[in-house]
Amino acid sequence: MGWMTDERGLEKTEANYVALTPLSHLRRAAQVFANRTAVVYGAHRVSYSEYYSRCTRLASALSKMNITPGDVVATLIPNLPAQAEAHFGVPASGAVLNTINTRLDVATVAYIFDHGEAKIVLVDTQFIDLAEAASAQMDGPAPVIIEVADTAHGWSKTNNHIEYEDLLANGDPKFDWIMPSDEWESISLNYTSGTTGLPKGVVSHHRGSYLMTMGTVISWQMQLYPIYLAIVPLFHCNGWNHTWMMPLLGGTVVCCRDIAAKPIYDAIADEGVTHFGGAPIVLNLIVNAEEADRRQFNHIVQVFTAGAPPAPATLSKIGELGFNITQVYGLTETYGHVTECVWRSSDWDSLEQNEKAAIKARQGVAFPMMEHITVFDSEMAQVPMDATSQGEIMVRGNSVMKGYLKNAEATAEAFVGGYFHSGDIAVQHPDGYIQISDRAKDIIISGGENISSVEVEGVLMGHPDVNLAAVVAKPDDKWGEVPCAFIELKPGTAPTEADLITFSRQTLAGFKTPKQVVFQELPKTSTGKIQKFQLRQIAKLI
Repeated sequence: MGWMTDERGLEKTEANYVALTPLSHLRRAAQVFANRTAVVYGAHRVSYSEYYSRCTRLASALSKMNITPGDVVATLIPNLPAQAEAHFGVPASGAVLNTINTRLDVATVAYIFDHGEAKIVLVDTQFIDLAEAASAQMDGPAPVIIEVADTAHGWSKTNNHIEYEDLLANGDPKFDWIMPSDEWESISLNYTSGTTGLPKGVVSHHRGSYLMTMGTVISWQMQLYPIYLAIVPLFHCNGWNHTWMMPLLGGTVVCCRDIAAKPIYDAIADEGVTHFGGAPIVLNLIVNAEEADRRQFNHIVQVFTAGAPPAPATLSKIGELGFNITQVYGLTETYGHVTECVWRSSDWDSLEQNEKAAIKARQGVAFPMMEHITVFDSEMAQVPMDATSQGEIMVRGNSVMKGYLKNAEATAEAFVGGYFHSGDIAVQHPDGYIQISDRAKDIIISGGENISSVEVEGVLMGHPDVNLAAVVAKPDDKWGEVPCAFIELKPGTAPTEADLITFSRQTLAGFKTPKQVVFQELPKTSTGKIQKFQLRQIAKLI
């Protein structure tokens, strides 16, 4: 027997074991990067020492309002400094942060208030009416509303609630942060944007969030002092944990309230933005921007894109504009991105542009903090890695949720077989790279043949007049289902239905070609995902 069988005197102590938490990044940055710019929003510019002080005052003020460890504090705020500060100040008070989608309806917000049992909610003035109406519909006690005014964008305080800056003024800058004693403690509660039924409350822990920040630095090949544009909503997987990550590198968060081409180009040109994340719709905004909204810049901007598989045509165009795109993949249940399309320069640099774009559309391989991500069949067996055999993406690793709040049955179902079941259908290439075929619910089954809506959309996005494309199943008496395409056109264009069907037939097999094309603005979530459930309802009626 080796000496390692006797570990007396080798126990964990305060000296050699500290619970992992992203809160530690800001505490360190307040010392190491004290005078570097931490957060920018118009005229609002704070150093790391000031950022830390503001977050500390928030934690103190919440404690004075009787927030205790384990309580929930919610937010209804766009990507503003207060939302970034809440990511540190709320958990520093011991509370769990519940960032709520600002585009939800009153009934859903009321449900989230009730289900999560929020004691306090920080609310941007634009969404005060939403918060008040949701509070009035609640079954349980309503949260106390703290108003966050944004006068720079025309949202002056109503004076009906305590204002955020007044709340901070009441906080103690010497407040001692309540750090987790166990890294399994909950740091955040995020509700899924499910399209059927009530949203599920995804509970995340300090350990997973910390490891997400460390893994992202490696995957994004980051160095000190990045300048990060906050486009991914901080209510969506906590902005993929990027705001928690930035103090690790002494980086700057540039807040972006309204997502449009002009503010994105302005931030890159004026603030020197080096990194941002966003759904493919953000890439479309950049590619299709009016000339007047574009700005010149002389550096490469690194972009993580996720939320839906981007069309190769979009990836090809944006690469020519000074943006290097890395496809990533994840879910609310995995804290955001957990796979990446790692670029293999020696193999792929010499390929034609369209071939490179096709590879960049893959979701790729596991981030370094994840244990195993692969594609299994219905028997939990590995599918052949032949780029054709389909299965479900399965995820195991440190950045997988604790589970669904107050829903043990759904949690157990999601974790059957020791993996998180994503619900996403994919293939694996011979090199192990995963590529999404579709969401299980988005597969179109026509005459017994499976049609990937993603594949058809990718072809349609290659048409020069198409801004966005979404393809869903339309009921059909003969075939059961047929593809129906919904198209959002670029301004000033007017192709016909026949034009697009003919265009797609040049690439697709006949049964995959859309049988109907509808021209309209596509319904989207706040993160840019196309709401296909709405389109499926329309397709049933036409």
